[in-house]
Amino acid sequence: MKLHSHAFNEGNPLAENRTRWAILLTAVMMVAEITGGWVYNSMALLADGWHMSSHALALGLATGAYWLARRFANDRRFAFGTWKIEILGGFTSALLLLMVAFSMAYQSIERLFSPAPIHFDQAIAIAFVGLLVNLLCAKLLHTGSAHGHDHAHPHHEEHHAHLHEDLNLRSAYLHVLADAATSVLAIVALFGGKLWGANWLDPTMGIVGSVLVGVWAVGLLKTTGKVLLDAEMDAPVVEEIRQVIGESPIEASISDLHVWRVAAGKYACILGVSVDGEASPDDFHRQLAIHEELVHVTVQIDRNTAKSSSI
Repeated sequence: MKLHSHAFNEGNPLAENRTRWAILLTAVMMVAEITGGWVYNSMALLADGWHMSSHALALGLATGAYWLARRFANDRRFAFGTWKIEILGGFTSALLLLMVAFSMAYQSIERLFSPAPIHFDQAIAIAFVGLLVNLLCAKLLHTGSAHGHDHAHPHHEEHHAHLHEDLNLRSAYLHVLADAATSVLAIVALFGGKLWGANWLDPTMGIVGSVLVGVWAVGLLKTTGKVLLDAEMDAPVVEEIRQVIGESPIEASISDLHVWRVAAGKYACILGVSVDGEASPDDFHRQLAIHEELVHVTVQIDRNTAKSSSI
């Protein structure tokens, strides 16, 4: 019997290409900001530079995840495809983002109690360039998020739109967005110090930025963690499966149900159905076929005769 493919993820080559460009831009700006922050004594600028260094690493992880997922797409060791390599990349990036948040907070608090003179003009100029680079990277990654999905059922589109999200790309996008936010905070702090002598704004904005980055990191950890742990039995598609069986013309009830994600917006399902009369797994396959997000369905029939049939 010929085995069907378990490569459910079509990949995102546009995102992969855009992420490479973002890595290059981020690495160049990272060196400029760290050097400028060190030379001109700006904690906000230095924190943004080190922050950007972790983002360069995170973007590298995102690109590596795309490559590995494509490289092992047809490797039979991966029972349900390689999409979760991308999710693992996003989860790792989120951990890095959280570490950056703690580092930013520590360094900023330290500078708050041990202030130092700042060369405002030079630091402001570098921060502005850093902001422009971050915005360009964000634009690249946002454009790369388009997968070209064309839903056959428009009424499902809004209901499931977030499930088609590229979480690996989202992690990269959040990294550059966090950089843009910290660049803005650095600019505000530097102008405050230059115009009003409020040097305390520099480390204070570093603390504010660390909180913002931390919140984003925790959100991404929760989202990617749920996928990695297959903790998505609260997904809308689960209730839709229950509804299909409940409205089936065949007298049936669900005895077992397992649903997990195998690609962006795509699910595998193991379904156990108890029936009193005659029924075959194909009957339920046909009924579930209206939900195109179910790409791998296994049905087991449990009868009163204690016999079972599965495919």
